Amino acid sequence: MKLLRNVAALTIGAVNAAFTVAFLLTAYSPYIQPVEHPLRSCLGLAFPIFLIANICFLFFWLIIQHYKLALLPLAGMLLAYPQIRSYMPVNFHTDHLPEESLKILSYNIMGFDGCTKKDGKNPILTYLQESGADILCLQEYAVSGLRRHLTQRDIDQALKSYPYHHIAKLGEAEGTLNRMAIYSKHPILSARKLDYPSNYNGSMVYELKIGEDTLLLINNHLESNKLTKADKEVYEEMLATPERKKVENGVRLLLSKLAEASAIRAPQADAIARVVGQSRHSSVIVCGDFNDTPISYAHRIAGRGLNDAFAQSGQGLGISYNQNKFYFRIDHILTSKDLQTYNCTVDKSIKDSDHYPIWCYFTFKEK
Repeated sequence: MKLLRNVAALTIGAVNAAFTVAFLLTAYSPYIQPVEHPLRSCLGLAFPIFLIANICFLFFWLIIQHYKLALLPLAGMLLAYPQIRSYMPVNFHTDHLPEESLKILSYNIMGFDGCTKKDGKNPILTYLQESGADILCLQEYAVSGLRRHLTQRDIDQALKSYPYHHIAKLGEAEGTLNRMAIYSKHPILSARKLDYPSNYNGSMVYELKIGEDTLLLINNHLESNKLTKADKEVYEEMLATPERKKVENGVRLLLSKLAEASAIRAPQADAIARVVGQSRHSSVIVCGDFNDTPISYAHRIAGRGLNDAFAQSGQGLGISYNQNKFYFRIDHILTSKDLQTYNCTVDKSIKDSDHYPIWCYFTFKEK
């Protein structure tokens, strides 16, 4: 009987070892260059699955008192601790913010949900108006020319407490309507489009004057995954009824599109990193809709030398995309080392866009 138990333990241990190796591969997949290996670069999407599996193995070994084998999943999680903390941080929010703290909010507003009005108001615009943010970074910005819908005049009136703003068209495709906007209570010294190829997406680089400091701010809407409504329905059906053939076909379809988009985002992230690296300003914020998780090449490269505000001062998974059961945080705020962030939050109080807004408070550290 003892021999049988030992054989069973070793067999399960071998399975655990395979899962631990797979877990580490997903954790370090952001170091895979997506242009050269697009499919492999998507391994990070499976990070939470293998993390949960290794946690289950750890508790299993502890329960049956096989402490030596418990070291296997524990070692894997220790080796991937930075990635775990980035993906699912545990921090405590502070009730006492420094008086000089500023609030930045990034939000993919999905064209103000089609520029619709309910009882004469647009819920997203009302949320922005009442947010108390000092800087609003908006992706998928759109307005209507019809008075019964949301117009630029409506927005200017609602956001009149922001004396400075800039709106720019993104993408190189003819007739693209995708725009990006910034509304600020502090002067915008300059604004330019970051030069990288994209038919629909893009990034804007701003210089903001905040007191005695100048802040370099990059607002991003990186390459979308181009999943159609039909693709998302395939994904939902695959989760609802995971039949083998349906799963195989669904995974193949989704991975091909995700890999293609990942390869396009890679040079976009490289371009962001170059601007940050060459900046003459020490204070930098990179934010927006990355269309990629914290365990990705785009996040790692765009955030090179920067702190992830959510990892530094947020808590939990912070899932920012709220449609079709894609449970990922793809909206981020990254800050330079001379900025201290507080209470980073993915705000689930508003569901009128397919994204939740992400915001945090920040201060300039004493130099």
